[in-house]
Amino acid sequence: MKSPALFTAAALACLLSACGGQDPDARQFGPNPTLPDKQRGLVPTLKIASPAGWGDRRPTVPQGFSITPIATDLKIPRQTLVLPNGDILVAEGKGGGDAPAMRPKDFIAGYFMAKGTSSVKGGDQLTLLRDANGDGTYEGRTVFAKNLNAPYGLALVGNQLYVANQDALVRFAYQPGQTAASGPAVEVTKLPAAINHHWTKSLTASPDGRLLYVGIGSNSNIGERGMDVEEDRAMIWEIDAQTGASRPYATGIRNPTALTIQPGTGRLWAVVNERDELGPNLVPDYLTSVRQGAFYGWPYAYWGANPDRRVQPFKQEMVGKTIKPDFSLGSHHAPLGVAFSNGTMGANYADGVFIGEHGSWNRGTPVGYRVSFVPFRGGWPSGQPVDFVSGFQADGKTFGRPVGVTVDPRGALIVADDLSNTLWRVTPTGSQAPARVASVR
Repeated sequence: MKSPALFTAAALACLLSACGGQDPDARQFGPNPTLPDKQRGLVPTLKIASPAGWGDRRPTVPQGFSITPIATDLKIPRQTLVLPNGDILVAEGKGGGDAPAMRPKDFIAGYFMAKGTSSVKGGDQLTLLRDANGDGTYEGRTVFAKNLNAPYGLALVGNQLYVANQDALVRFAYQPGQTAASGPAVEVTKLPAAINHHWTKSLTASPDGRLLYVGIGSNSNIGERGMDVEEDRAMIWEIDAQTGASRPYATGIRNPTALTIQPGTGRLWAVVNERDELGPNLVPDYLTSVRQGAFYGWPYAYWGANPDRRVQPFKQEMVGKTIKPDFSLGSHHAPLGVAFSNGTMGANYADGVFIGEHGSWNRGTPVGYRVSFVPFRGGWPSGQPVDFVSGFQADGKTFGRPVGVTVDPRGALIVADDLSNTLWRVTPTGSQAPARVASVR
């Protein structure tokens, strides 16, 4: 006899697939996206394409580039870090899971989202990859650190390697050439971890290395668990790297999933996953510079002074304090990675950011599932996002879901794919071979 939960899920699956339909794309890229009227319903549109193995397929890259898998069979790769000697660190893990479903729609969404993720258990570790002779093949693979707690964000400052677990910021001593940590992690400061509806803790360091920035997502979609559980969440923390002392740097940011510092300007930038259940084209996820002390709206407003009265008690005064983000990436694209480019990626991709878009689960017509490139000019976004790595979905099946993106200064883009558990390396073709990595004793 089927359990009531499975019967309910199956029945709702039929209902949702019948009403999913096609969602027309609004003109939502750039600084002034089209914001349609809110759409509310009993349940949101849900659609996850069936996971499938890559087989002989490969993601699609622009002409003049090639893409190669440099590591497979990882344990949920999230973010990566290219070390000074060319080694690559991969944070592997899967957190959360302690957020109980409060409404029937929460159960439904959880059921559908689980269908679009890897069945592999998260590694709770850092894996190090080494290409000893610089030929693009990473023949060396070791576990650098294990027994972590859903590691996500990574940053290297001098000889200190910082890791943002889902419950704490920790550090390891690091020397170039190490293939394994020389000792256990040292806790820098605890991070909010109760419930952990959004568990990923993004991380970057200030140009001088004195300060660390940690992105902490909300514990709900729109405050439905009560605002008490949102204390110290939906914000970016600024942390003293030496003492661990922290303070809010910017607030009202629902889920800042990746952070980076812009070369030359030192500005902090973030990609952010916005709220759900207002329709297929609300609310746009975004890329933005992060202003110290700024409030970005969650949960009381979105994209500037557009109120969202679902949260109770509603605070009208917060609507007026909300500032607009810099650049819309479109609704429900789910950006989880961001990295500034450089000249090694070719003239067309020399100035701008690469963004890993994990992909939608709440539209009739899926969006995201790609690595996009947003061109910059004069330090700011200046054009429409374009596909850089695509082909993660086709024929109703999902082959991969991009997360972290990292530019290797030797001339490559590293892409973490947490559905196929693969690390991809994209390189310009016809260019000089990557610089040889000297062996380290």
